[in-house]
Amino acid sequence: MYCSKCGATLAADAAFCVACGTPAGSTGIAPASPSAPPAYSPAYPPAVAPVPYADPAGLAVSRNFTYAGFWLRVVASFIDGAIMGVALVVLIVPLVFLTGFAANFEMLAQNHGQPNPAVIGGFIMMILIFAIISVIAQWLYHAYLESGDKQATWGKQALGLYVTDLMGNRVTFGRASGRFFAKIVTGMIPLGIGYAIAGFTERKQALHDMIASCLVLRR
Repeated sequence: MYCSKCGATLAADAAFCVACGTPAGSTGIAPASPSAPPAYSPAYPPAVAPVPYADPAGLAVSRNFTYAGFWLRVVASFIDGAIMGVALVVLIVPLVFLTGFAANFEMLAQNHGQPNPAVIGGFIMMILIFAIISVIAQWLYHAYLESGDKQATWGKQALGLYVTDLMGNRVTFGRASGRFFAKIVTGMIPLGIGYAIAGFTERKQALHDMIASCLVLRR
């Protein structure tokens, strides 16, 4: 019960309001409204329906993406190889003469059966330097262009191909670099299988594409 005059809560057998003194038998005292039963709280939360997995391949289809075929990628690789071959010749040939590599090579050829260890060491060192220059040039060529506005090397651009992540977005320079160096792993697979699987996988990915989580698409 409660007192309608002052609102104080009273016991069921109270004769007077303990706050204002109103008699319990008067009209000023009204029975308290029954309290609502507590809401049911289950011991365990209701099960949530699982959210369907957003398949990147399905997303690519929904955006009208077309995966690049194996042979298109092969032709693009040949074009890139030709471009890099010309660039490396233009870069390395002057270094051969500026560093005296040609003279050392001629000296090595003249010493029949009696090679000079110093000349051989210089010869091997120059080969390593040229190999390092070649790798750096190819890395910068692929990573810079594939992470740039065109998202493709010049060979891929010629055939309307471009590189994306699994969601079809432009890749970063770091991911493009990872994709380039992952080709080392691809090349270690015998018979070129690491490259050939691009013709059979669902999203036309070679092994290095899978490692770097990339796609090669057609415009």
